[in-house]
Amino acid sequence: MANTWWGSHLLSSGADDELWAVSSAPVTRGQLRTSVTDLGERFREQGITEGSSVLLRMKPSFTYLHVLLALWSRGAQVVLVDFRLKPAEYEPLSDLVRPQYLVAATGAGGPVAGFRQESGFSVQRLPNGRPAVDGVRLVQFSSGSTGRPKVIGRPADSVLAEIDRHSAVPGIPGKGERVMLLNSVMHNMGLVSGVLHALAAGATLIVPPTLRPAEVVRMMARTETSAVYGTPVHYDLLSRVDSRPELPALRLAVSGGERVPQETHDRFRTHFGLPISPVYGVTEFGLIAGDLSGASVPPQLGPPVPGAEVKVVDEELFVRMKRSPYLYGGHTDRFADGWLRTYDRVRQDPATGVLTMLGRADSLAVVGGLKVDLAEVETVLLDHPRVTETVVTHGEVIEAFVGTDQELASDELVAWCRERLSPAKNPKRFFVAKRLPRNSMGKLVRDRALMHEHVESELPSQTQGDR
Repeated sequence: MANTWWGSHLLSSGADDELWAVSSAPVTRGQLRTSVTDLGERFREQGITEGSSVLLRMKPSFTYLHVLLALWSRGAQVVLVDFRLKPAEYEPLSDLVRPQYLVAATGAGGPVAGFRQESGFSVQRLPNGRPAVDGVRLVQFSSGSTGRPKVIGRPADSVLAEIDRHSAVPGIPGKGERVMLLNSVMHNMGLVSGVLHALAAGATLIVPPTLRPAEVVRMMARTETSAVYGTPVHYDLLSRVDSRPELPALRLAVSGGERVPQETHDRFRTHFGLPISPVYGVTEFGLIAGDLSGASVPPQLGPPVPGAEVKVVDEELFVRMKRSPYLYGGHTDRFADGWLRTYDRVRQDPATGVLTMLGRADSLAVVGGLKVDLAEVETVLLDHPRVTETVVTHGEVIEAFVGTDQELASDELVAWCRERLSPAKNPKRFFVAKRLPRNSMGKLVRDRALMHEHVESELPSQTQGDR
């Protein structure tokens, strides 16, 4: 392994016997360094070198993380593709980026069964691959919640700058603390906020081999976890665990990805004795805002973190970047003159700088000549005691897709909305299902056609016609 690669300092710190991570078994920093070095030599023999482009598609495991670090140590550009994607989702992405190499899981059949200690993989040289885009070391795809993933490339200095932003956040887990990671290591929050920050800070990473809530809580107690990182879905499940051991070391719960429902926030605080602290970022830039003090509650996001320069224009959030993060052209509506347009609508407190999420700029619809914020309609629906999740879309009319684990008639939703919304904002059609589809990052899918396809597959769902 070269001593000069851009992340070498992340691996070199700490004694060999210092605990790096725990899943079904512990891994020391010395074991991590040895594994990365050995894998780097294997990749050298395969011809992977500075400027090679490699698509990485493996099951979540410590081997996956070792492979990623080893590829970076060889100077490769690594394209991360979620193992859970179906061929119809994965193959067009591969065709788009045209990597020179494929590092893929062996024995790939069957579902992903949690986080593994080790996993097998193969290395394949691909025909007609193109080399890395100059300077780019990490390639990811947008969440695709609208059905159109974007190819996002980040140079080494972008990733390192995000790690620095994490270290500057007051209350961030530090050396000697134990950080439980529930987020996928294949995506930005799990990879940078979890894995890379823990490496840089000297914290120990705790990755449950299973996400069954009761077992996760028991592992928190057994490992003396001090901080947990997850998504709203994780916290909703954890807050429903009936019998919980004492967790005296737990001081911090951090959530990102989407807004934490107020009910989940309140129930978790009641059961665990601490709030869910928000962080906010985008794949193109990484961490933008956050508050780990417990002072910010949904829909507040906290203030911009040190190192993130933002501006709010007509309630839209922009963040300063050195270069466009989008590879292979396009998306000129999102980056101009050094500013990334997030399409998130926010309000910023002039005194504290705290950002409050208002919704998406692309969630505005015009109904009868009036502007309707579909996020407002979603907020009203989420206030219903039996609604667990919702997506509101607009085509010819406003439609509401509602997830619930209880009996819920669409007529009840009609009455609920009519009492709380003006006529132009009321959904004309309701579709009720046990759960709504989410993408590989755990975010709700917002593509109208995909939502219709899902609810039709769950028939008999309760469908309410035009009102």
